[in-house]
Amino acid sequence: MIYLFCGDDVKKKHDNYEKFIKSISPDMEVFFIGKNDFNPIQIESFYSGSGLFFKKCVVVFTNIFEREETLKFILEKLDLIKQSDNDFVFLESKINKATLEAFKKIEADISNFELSKEKKEKYNNFLLADAFSQRDKLHLWIYFRQAMNVGVGMEELIGVLFWKAKDMILKNNFNKFSEEELQNFVTKISYLLPEARKEGRDAEVVFEQFLLEVF
Repeated sequence: MIYLFCGDDVKKKHDNYEKFIKSISPDMEVFFIGKNDFNPIQIESFYSGSGLFFKKCVVVFTNIFEREETLKFILEKLDLIKQSDNDFVFLESKINKATLEAFKKIEADISNFELSKEKKEKYNNFLLADAFSQRDKLHLWIYFRQAMNVGVGMEELIGVLFWKAKDMILKNNFNKFSEEELQNFVTKISYLLPEARKEGRDAEVVFEQFLLEVF
């Protein structure tokens, strides 16, 4: 069986995920795999047959879809994974419509927790802009992740950062960035998402990497 826990309502998603994990029999072998230790050969061994020391196991994946190549691999193998005697659990953030439809097609058990529009609108996008203006790399990343977790659109965040950089240039505010750095930032961020999508790359991962490397 395949189970998918996803969505931008982080609290509800994790509460339900934890309930599920606790419901697994103590006698069942459970393997936890994150995005940094994903091994295609190991995964193939999980869905192709039982292990040497157990008849059935549960494989839990956490945020592996953040990497485009990993998501592609899983989507290509979904039918084979479904046929396995083992159980597979995916804990992910908000996923795109195509990925969600792929899981629906193979009749996975889907728990999709979405925040209401009202809750999404409570996020203050200018926290991200202020962290950028202060060249505060840590809080820039923290506020970006918070925005992603409550479902704020990346286009909206890019708009705020674009405005902030242009405002700093117009006001000759070069205390933290040189004028050249700000001009380069404005140019690159304008084409960031269109180029990522054109190349088939995960836009959120590209945006996050861009912010981490901007300083």
